[in-house]
Amino acid sequence: MANLKDLKIRIDSVKSTRKITKAMQMVAAAKLRKAQESAEKGRPYAEKMRAVVANLASSVTNIAGDNKFLGDGSNSKKFLLIVATSERGLCGGFNSSIVKLAKSRIAELKNQNKEIKILTIGKKGKEQLNREFQSMFIGHIDLSNEKNITIETARHISTDLILRFENDEYEVAEIFYNRFASVISQIPSSYRLLPVSVNEKEEDASNVSFNFEPDEDEILNEIIPKSIATSIFSVLQENAASEQGSRMAAMDNATRNAGEMIDKLTIDFNRSRQAAITNELIEIISGAEAL
Repeated sequence: MANLKDLKIRIDSVKSTRKITKAMQMVAAAKLRKAQESAEKGRPYAEKMRAVVANLASSVTNIAGDNKFLGDGSNSKKFLLIVATSERGLCGGFNSSIVKLAKSRIAELKNQNKEIKILTIGKKGKEQLNREFQSMFIGHIDLSNEKNITIETARHISTDLILRFENDEYEVAEIFYNRFASVISQIPSSYRLLPVSVNEKEEDASNVSFNFEPDEDEILNEIIPKSIATSIFSVLQENAASEQGSRMAAMDNATRNAGEMIDKLTIDFNRSRQAAITNELIEIISGAEAL
């Protein structure tokens, strides 16, 4: 049976850990409310922006020749995978689920003999992917100093992506992230950022004809970069909410596990203490009888 002093030290240690996990759970819960509101409010705007671009793009004739940002990507050889994760850990399976989805896509593209490049947003994704796919990395975006993600952050990322696209560093860009569903549910997701598909035209606008001034191509060149920035901003908001939700659930589980461990160690401590007292009583009685 374990030494009483060792058990006491271990119980105190687990109690300290429980205080930390409980505090982290409360902090995550406080941050989650704001992050959830931002993600849910920004989601319809980003989806509508993509729909507007798709509707506008569908009116452009001779897609391949009219605008470099448009296409289906079917014959593309160079793919850029943007993996957006968190800067910190202790958030359950939040980061690993995104990385798992990205690895699955990498394996799929490898089987098709595609050229793959990786750009990470967030330290945890870089740490996990760098071990196996270091040769594919072309960059990393560090957001550790960003207390609050703003649209300016998204614009900076989108500007870099568009510049790389125009320099033919890649032909298709896909982004991977976690879509916030609830506190206990975050859905690993991905979609194509570039080139913009023209097959997403809204049904309620399919029979409507518009005249554009200036022409569609000029409008698209102006609105597509804004759409990409909006999409990236929405992804970062979804990730922020998902991270806090996952951290809150993980710390809640850790707190409960610590409580169960304290109960078990306390029982062991009491048993050891009872056994020690019993042994002392036996020694005292035995000594008294020997006199």
